[in-house]
Amino acid sequence: MNTAVIITKTDPQVKRKAQKIAKEIGVSLSSLINAYLKQLVRTRRVEFDLEEEPSDYLIKAIRRSEKNIREGKVSPAFKTGEEAVDWLEKQGI
Repeated sequence: MNTAVIITKTDPQVKRKAQKIAKEIGVSLSSLINAYLKQLVRTRRVEFDLEEEPSDYLIKAIRRSEKNIREGKVSPAFKTGEEAVDWLEKQGI
């Protein structure tokens, strides 16, 4: 089989985790990367399935937003940019 070498840098922890997952499903990391590259060539699409837990920062931001909504600390919806600017000016912003 004719092959080419691709050298890429990645976080060592990410590599270890990826190798572990590959091993769990019975393939090598190289096989997974090759399969992904073949899919990219075939479909011309880049797809990622992010089943990652949200970060602490995102969770705090969502909670803060929910609190603001409960307390009525939100702006109304606007149909035009001019309406938004008028509302902001009335708020002294």
